[in-house]
Amino acid sequence: MADPKGFLNHGREVARTRPVEERVKDWNEVYVPGSLLPIISKQASRCMDCGIPFCHNGCPLGNLIPEWNDYAYREDWSSASERLHATNNFPEFTGRLCPAPCESACVLGINQPPVTIKNVEVSIIDKAWDSGDVRPQAPERLSGKTVAVIGSGPAGLAAAQQLTRAGHTVAVYERADRIGGLLRYGIPEFKMEKRHINRRIEQMRAEGTKFRTGVEVGRDIDAAKLRRRYDAVVIAAGSTTARDLPVPGRELKGVYQAMEYLPLANKVQEGDYVTSPVSAEGKHVVVIGGGDTGADCVGTAHRQGAASVTQLEIMPKPGEERSEGQPWPTFPMLYKVTSAHEEGGERVYSVNTTHFEGDEDGNVQWLHLVEVEFVDGKLTSKPGTERRIPAQLVTLAMGFTGTDKENGLVEQFGLDLDERGNIARDADFQTNVPGVFVAGDAGRGQSLIVWAIAEGRSAARGVDRFLTGASDLPAPIRPTDRALMV
Repeated sequence: MADPKGFLNHGREVARTRPVEERVKDWNEVYVPGSLLPIISKQASRCMDCGIPFCHNGCPLGNLIPEWNDYAYREDWSSASERLHATNNFPEFTGRLCPAPCESACVLGINQPPVTIKNVEVSIIDKAWDSGDVRPQAPERLSGKTVAVIGSGPAGLAAAQQLTRAGHTVAVYERADRIGGLLRYGIPEFKMEKRHINRRIEQMRAEGTKFRTGVEVGRDIDAAKLRRRYDAVVIAAGSTTARDLPVPGRELKGVYQAMEYLPLANKVQEGDYVTSPVSAEGKHVVVIGGGDTGADCVGTAHRQGAASVTQLEIMPKPGEERSEGQPWPTFPMLYKVTSAHEEGGERVYSVNTTHFEGDEDGNVQWLHLVEVEFVDGKLTSKPGTERRIPAQLVTLAMGFTGTDKENGLVEQFGLDLDERGNIARDADFQTNVPGVFVAGDAGRGQSLIVWAIAEGRSAARGVDRFLTGASDLPAPIRPTDRALMV
């Protein structure tokens, strides 16, 4: 145990963010560089090393949190990094992007602010990179087996790295022009600078993983032919079919899906554009959807110089404390203020968009909405609450409904779908087609980065068993696992 009295002697401290007026003028990460390390030893000491560490169950990866908390407290960064990587291929991603269900399950959180697990995690991995503790782990010998991984998001990368280290020859196919999936083009630079992805890719290349960009399986390559070329295939193509808003005026110019808007801003940071082809500069922006993707749109619009930003959510405003229906250690739905929300804008709850209104040139100018409430469990509009707000750029951030079923991949493989429209799989993450596996959002449905990495690691074990008859690779989850969160 780090410090038996740590949780009594120290309060919770979290990473400091840069002043709003400074950070909205650039695209760098919002946190003050180097601000975490001086406080991390004290924060790690708050871990009580519980007899039953519920943080393990709260984390889909089963991270060994008390162990690396103890090493961080003692400033044994090398050992902390080893324990962190034992369960997580990419802690620099989760340490920046995960909503930290482990903290919701922290035993200290029953009656005190929980341990800052996420901040400890990112401090350990950043220190490991700086000190050279993160090195390629090439396999000692090759198996002679080949694996194709479709998709280079967190699930695909995790599966690829695990299988490469097991000795298989792995090629990752990515339809975009760069590796990373939504990590690359869906997550804004101010949440995670892409240099973190780049150095992991270089590590994976040094280990032997091969990457093929600009290739969409199902369109550029026939999926059935790909299956015949490789001994096994892992589908980690994500849940890319965005939920739409079929209301009058949807066809107006200026109404975009979030994943049409956000990647362009990221491409500016990659040097592909000087300015984004779809910019919020000088416009009244409305973001429909109150989740993390919506917040990403809010922060992006601020940096592009929007005249105003309004975020709409159809559900009521969440509470700031756990409800009786979401007791510890479950992951509660709470009101949260992200760094993007700190930067300005208005958040409006319990409203539904009825239609868009445009000008004579077909450009969106107004969004019409109405207040809604639940009556006998049914969402109902409140009469007399209709109004309109200015909207010259609208982004739809309402989630995703499944993997792309129109690019030919599902049909060419001959894959079965489950009742939710995701690719069906068994306990080894194998589909109805022998040798074809699925991991991440393509099989699970829209979820979190930490679940994607866990699924990629588990699917890799299933592939390894299929190819060799047995596997020493870890499998943190089964397809039916939900841990302590939805």
